[in-house]
Amino acid sequence: MIKTEPIIAVKNVHESSEWYQKLLNCKSGHGGDTFEILTNDNNEQILSLHKWNAHEHPTLSNPNIKAGNGLILYFVVDDLNLIWENAKKLNVKIEEEPHLNINSGRIEFSIRDLDDYFISICANKTN
Repeated sequence: MIKTEPIIAVKNVHESSEWYQKLLNCKSGHGGDTFEILTNDNNEQILSLHKWNAHEHPTLSNPNIKAGNGLILYFVVDDLNLIWENAKKLNVKIEEEPHLNINSGRIEFSIRDLDDYFISICANKTN
């Protein structure tokens, strides 16, 4: 099995953790000021948050570089409508409202997180 477990650098681990938990209905699997692991209902890691420059990771050391250049955080969810409602409650910056992506055949929307990472959230099922 191959599985990705992305780690992103953030300004405030605790605030970002709370934001993602509210958006995705996930939970904290680690907690802390410098590192967080977010998990789904099956306790599978879905995303880690790392404080900028907290340890000696070369790609997580310069918060002055625009975060996320060349990266899309792409989440596939079972209940797209629920996550869309969560996003609106969080007053997120909306890049694209729910629409059919003709390339994937799935309904998706795109937003920005607290650190300006581009996030696409996609329905688990195709039309």
